[in-house]
Amino acid sequence: MAGLLQRIRGKGLQVLCRLLFAVRRRDDLVRLGSEHGGWTVPASVLEAGAICYCAGAGEDLSFDLALTDRFACRVLVIDPTPRAVRHFEKIAGAVHGLTLVPFGLWNRDETTRFYAPRDPRHVSHSIPNLQGTDRYFEAPCRRLTTLMREFGHRSLDLLKLDIEGSEHAVIEDMLDAGVRPTILLVEFDQPAPTLKTVALVRELERQGYGLVNIERWNFSFLLATGRPAV
Repeated sequence: MAGLLQRIRGKGLQVLCRLLFAVRRRDDLVRLGSEHGGWTVPASVLEAGAICYCAGAGEDLSFDLALTDRFACRVLVIDPTPRAVRHFEKIAGAVHGLTLVPFGLWNRDETTRFYAPRDPRHVSHSIPNLQGTDRYFEAPCRRLTTLMREFGHRSLDLLKLDIEGSEHAVIEDMLDAGVRPTILLVEFDQPAPTLKTVALVRELERQGYGLVNIERWNFSFLLATGRPAV
């Protein structure tokens, strides 16, 4: 019963989001990746050599691979989850253009806990402990600006955040640091306070981002202005 009520609540909130936010549809939108792990992006913005940070991979790299195969982007896959790391290492010999960064993306440079999902078949762990479990592993985390300095990147063409509830803290830190990826892809993981999500989307709009697609809780944003350097 609780699961049914949660699904009903989720559907209702998705409808509310579509009413609250103006989506600026574009003719160049394409969906890349699998049904579960795919994202919608403005294709005309991406070009060969584009710098893409994809935080949160799990065992589905279909989107990351599409960025390299279709656009020849340079992709950093950011995920410290042991199963995600093992999956990447298993297929590493067959892929090109992907670099694994086995760290968490966070708003501080520190080692922190990642809490397990309730269902052991699931891969994704969360810093804010979205599912209220006791099991965890610890991993080093980096701020976005720290990773950019370490890899010598002054700007980003694309940032994907599928980081199990840490997206609010990471985006706030990103904005405070003056980093503005051209394409910003965010999954707002549930459960999350609706007003908090609405406030963050509004702040992104004030910072020059336009919402170009909503699919469930996956939001695709495009920066309307130039990209400032770090």
